[in-house]
This record gives sequence, structure tokens and C-alpha cells, in this order.
Amino acid sequence: MDKKIIGRQSETQKLTDLYNSENAEFIAVCGRRRVGKTFLIRQLFGNRLIFDLAGLANTDTKTQLANFNLTLNRCFNKQLPVAKNWLYAFEQLIAQLKKSRTKRKVVFIDEISWLDTPRAGFLTALEHFWNGWACGRDDIMLIICGSATSWITNKIINNHGGLHNRLTATLFLQPFNISETEQYFLSHKIMLGRQEIAEAYMIFGGIPYYLSLFEKGLSLSQNIDNLCFKQNAKLKNEFSNLYASLFRKSENYVATVSALSLKNKGLTRGEISEITKKSGRELTEILINLESCGFIRSYNALHKKKRDRLYQLLDAYTLFYFNFLENYNSKDENFWTNSLNTPLRNTWAGYAFESLVLQHVSEIKRTLGISGVQSGVSAWATDKTDNYDGCQIDLLIDRKDGVINICEMKFSNSPFIISKAYEANLRNKLAAFEYVSKTKKALHLTFITTFGVVHNKRYSIVQKEITLDDIFL
Repeated sequence: MDKKIIGRQSETQKLTDLYNSENAEFIAVCGRRRVGKTFLIRQLFGNRLIFDLAGLANTDTKTQLANFNLTLNRCFNKQLPVAKNWLYAFEQLIAQLKKSRTKRKVVFIDEISWLDTPRAGFLTALEHFWNGWACGRDDIMLIICGSATSWITNKIINNHGGLHNRLTATLFLQPFNISETEQYFLSHKIMLGRQEIAEAYMIFGGIPYYLSLFEKGLSLSQNIDNLCFKQNAKLKNEFSNLYASLFRKSENYVATVSALSLKNKGLTRGEISEITKKSGRELTEILINLESCGFIRSYNALHKKKRDRLYQLLDAYTLFYFNFLENYNSKDENFWTNSLNTPLRNTWAGYAFESLVLQHVSEIKRTLGISGVQSGVSAWATDKTDNYDGCQIDLLIDRKDGVINICEMKFSNSPFIISKAYEANLRNKLAAFEYVSKTKKALHLTFITTFGVVHNKRYSIVQKEITLDDIFL
């Protein structure tokens, strides 16, 4: 594996195995914008890419065909004319591939959804290329890639025509986890402490492109100010560009994540519909596409019916945008540096840390020593009753070995102190859950914090504590 590739071990092994197979391979690599799909393919295969085409954003069929022609001539050192349509364009590609003596011919089509302009016949031509020629050979490896995961899902994976069930492999590239984020910073000589890396993750998630914009020698706060709050900040227009590049009618997607940003624990479909005025198949498609791209998650709260399923905003940058950038009109170019310990920032940090934890549940289970124990992950909430105050639990790990971990997630700049009032709140929460759920399992209060919990006289309520260092390992 190329030493410049951070993480991606399973994806790299899978792609290598497919390259070494003796069959024609048709592979889709999916993942949200900026997650590193193109980098992985080009870094892994390099000059083994016999044809490397990238679709152009927001342009017409004529320009896409011209781009295809320029790429074809460059890759094969030819001076071929521009094809009059996609069928002829792929025929030109077939002719050049036939002449090539390369043992394994890797054809890479990046940002493929942009090529599918209205009434252009691109999918028909792609079908002709694969079904009519490539699939019958043993030397072709076709890799398609795109940030618009919904397009690949709808047009290729769930295709009901000639491309139905033609993919031989599908890879969904996820953002870096927090450990891989640390590896990335170290490989680029950017020295940050683990709390700072966690905060960077809480803002940018594990998106390699955002991490690549950090400058070494600057503090975390300086980097964030430069990227988000300076007059010419590199990510000033990232939010609108992000959704516009992924989704047609992107304003409907922005309206949906905006609605979800209003309530930390999430909204039901009915609540989303009420706010956005979208419903039926249109809303279903929006929610499926947002979840497939990793912007939101859907989950059933414990003991709730399917119709009460919640949709929760999970994307770190989107959450950061709605908290700090959407209505930002300050001239303070050092806003992030100067906002430390403000109520707005502290409230955001609490929820952003919870989101970080929810994206590292496998690391939490590993630290608890239950990776091999069958378990379900959910949330739980109850309204005020005659016996107990209303309360909410954002992470429950319900285990087959007779234990439920009740997880409390706290972001702080020092070891967390359980006060007398907070201990009472915790005991109420445990009692309410036991009473309402009628569970017979043991309840283990599990604290997940940045620096652990102070072992004062109220610490005895804690069964297990997990720190940032545990999540990093």
C-alpha cells in the first residue's frame, strides 16, 4: 500500500484483489464530497490508470464530450475528433483499449453523475460499453466514482435496465475516524494535542480535504480562524458548494438539515415535514440521500414505534455552520480564538462531542471489552411522570450479556466533576429508565469524557469511564 494513504486498509486490499482478479471488474466507489475517493484511486493505481476522466460540474453535453475527447487524446497520445454523442465516444475508447498491450486496463471515470446531463444518453452508452464489450473480457477494470452517492445508488446500484446487477463491487468510503485524523496530522507534521484534534474533528469531521488545509506551526484556533472567519477564508462558501455539488434541488436538502439543526436529539419524519413543507416520496428521497452521504442518521429510540423513528444531524461541518457561520456578520477575524468559554461555544461543544462519540461506537465497545458481545445501540427519552422528571439518554448499549451501558458524554477542558445536583440528576435518570423500560438488566453508568471524571465522593455512581485516549487507540 502507498505510504501516503492514511487508513483505508480494507478498501485498498479490496481494490488490489479486484485488480489482480482474472475477470472483468465494474466497481463503484461512493462517498461524500471531499472524503478522498479520487485521491485513493489515483494514489493506489497511479500510472496504471489507462484512462482517467473527470466529469465537469454544471455544464452541457457538448462540453462534457469535448472534455472526454481531450482526455482520450491525452491518455492515448492521439488526435481523434470529438464524438457526436456518447455512443460514439465510448466506441472511440473501446478502439483504443483494444490496441493497448497493457495487461490490466484500468478505466477510471470520476464525478460520473456530472456526465449524465439531461437527454444526453450517457447511461445508455455506458451500458453499451460494459454489456456490449468490457464484461466479456478478462483485462478490463472499470472504476466509477462520484460524490453524488444518490446518483450512483439510483442510476447504477438500483438500475432496473441494462446495468441492473452489473456492478462486481461497491465501496463506500467513510470519513477518517479520530485515530486516522491524528495519523493524518502527524504525517503532515502538524502538531496538535488530542483535545485539539478532537475539537478539529468536532468541526470538520474526518474529511481529508478540510484537514489538508491546516497549516503547520499554527494553533488550532488560528487554523480555524484562517479557514472559516478571515475575510478571504478558504471555506467561506463551502457549505453552499457542498450541498449544491451533491444534490439537485439542493435547497430542499439544506432546508432539511437546517430543520434538524434545531433539535439536538433529532426530529421525526412528521416534524421534518411540518417544518420543510415536504412530504411523500420527495421527503423520503431527501432523507435517504442525506443518510447515504453520512450527513444524518436515523434511529429508533428504545421502546418507540417505527413511526417515531428519529432523524438526527450528524455531519460535523454542517452542525458547525448552523451554529457559527450561517448568520456570521462580525468583523472579528479572530472570532474562534476570542470565543473560548462563551455559552454558545460551550453548548455547541457538548453536542458536537456527542456526535463524535456516536461516530466511534465501535471504539467505545472495544474499550468496554464487548466487541464480541452482541449488542444494540439506541437512545431513550421520557416525559415527566408522577414519579420522575423528564429525561433523555443519547447513547444506550443494550448487551446480550445482561448489561445496559447508560452513556453520559461530556466535553470539558479538565477532568469532569460530578456535583451534588448532577448526581441527583443521574440517579433520577437511571431510576426513570429502570421504571419505564421495566428492564431486569444491570445498568452500568458509563462516562465518556475528554479527561476522565474526578474521583470525589460522588464518583461511586460511575461503573466505567472512557476518555479521549481510549477512543484514539
